[in-house]
Amino acid sequence: MIVVLGLCLNESNVAISEDAIPIGQQRELFIDDYLIDTTNGITFQLHQAKAREVILITNKPWEGNTCAYYTIFQDGDKYRMYYRGSHWDEKAKRATHPEVVCYAESTDGIHWQKPELGICEFGGSTANNIVWNGVGTHNFTPFKDTNPKCKPEAKYKALGRGRSLRPGDKSSKHGLFAFQSADGLHWKLMQETPVITEGAFDSQNLAFYDPIQKQYCDYHRWFNQGIRDIMVCTSNDFLNWTQPVGLQYDDARKEHLYTNAIQRYPRAPHFFIGFPTRYLPNQGQRVEPILMTSRDGLHFKRWAEPVIPETAPKDRRGNRSNYMTWGLVQLPGNQREYSVYATEAYYTGPDSRVRRFSYRVDGFVSAHAAETKGHLTTRPLTFQGNALELNLVTADTGSITVQIQDLDGKPIPGFSLKDCEPCTGDSISQKVVWKNNPELQVLADRPVQLKFVIRDGDLYSFQFIAQP
Repeated sequence: MIVVLGLCLNESNVAISEDAIPIGQQRELFIDDYLIDTTNGITFQLHQAKAREVILITNKPWEGNTCAYYTIFQDGDKYRMYYRGSHWDEKAKRATHPEVVCYAESTDGIHWQKPELGICEFGGSTANNIVWNGVGTHNFTPFKDTNPKCKPEAKYKALGRGRSLRPGDKSSKHGLFAFQSADGLHWKLMQETPVITEGAFDSQNLAFYDPIQKQYCDYHRWFNQGIRDIMVCTSNDFLNWTQPVGLQYDDARKEHLYTNAIQRYPRAPHFFIGFPTRYLPNQGQRVEPILMTSRDGLHFKRWAEPVIPETAPKDRRGNRSNYMTWGLVQLPGNQREYSVYATEAYYTGPDSRVRRFSYRVDGFVSAHAAETKGHLTTRPLTFQGNALELNLVTADTGSITVQIQDLDGKPIPGFSLKDCEPCTGDSISQKVVWKNNPELQVLADRPVQLKFVIRDGDLYSFQFIAQP
């Protein structure tokens, strides 16, 4: 085991070794190059999320054009959304009302309701969807705690920025407060002082329970030599946290990352996936979400192109008007895609909006080859299971074939490219078939390499499975 920052990491997932990499039955994506040995004629294409419908307009008196820092997650048969309610008067150059925390819910992730909760007063009435109006409203970011040891009264937790509330405490240093709730609606502080104090915190700072590491992970803002950046720390109880450290990247780009939107990827939880919002202060303070991925939660690969450009589809240009929300959810009856959400029309007019976008499952990056075909060979690996499935798309004249070979590059009898039936079409789980149906399970736990030959197609992921 390797211990970094209190993150307990599986050595086979992070250490570069000449030994075969045990992937078992985990799904592998092409969002990093960890498993790749050689390529020829292959490009790794970043895919942008597809714009869908507007799902929320912040048109209530306690909302406005600077509503921000949205959190969206599925909770049983409903979807929950939390966000800051705030408005900026462009003419007067001032906020029109105090910031509040708002709540919306949905049964399908598309049609959202703002329930009248009767919890907090605004303008002399509690007929609103406000769940919190105390310390931390600027960037209150909740989650559902999946820790099996979680107490019922703390089933939902959150972080929010503020200063110490203790009488006589003259400390002016901001920090992150910890909150808890039994129902996700009625919130209270866990203590009167911040639980994390090293950082800048003027962003969406988030935390979640990591079932793999069996601890809480926090990702929050800091300034790294004047650059807006991200720190990580961990905790066993949500109150006592390790010393935060800055994330490390695979490139030397000095760019501002405003939010981070990091979480485990549900279909391949050995991956962390994040959609940080890149901030461009010298270009009208515009923002654009990008993709970054990690296998250990500390070292991240960043993709340079935006996943939601400012042209998708409108009102995303200008000051902070294109934030990705924190949340990656599947909608009812659609197992082929994930939904993500992003803001638009920030600082513009009387309100702002949230729009849904969609990704093909695993569809963030693909191994792509043109009609001239390309080859991709993995590093030595071991697997478990008796079938291999691919997530792929090919053109009408395209195909993908797979060879399983020994570590000398020789095809294992029965599993050569000539034996492989071409995989074609559009499928998120197409089974690879070799002629005469050789027993794939006899190769389980044996070090092998996979060779993919792609012609006019895209390969998004592969997975060995155990089928009846």
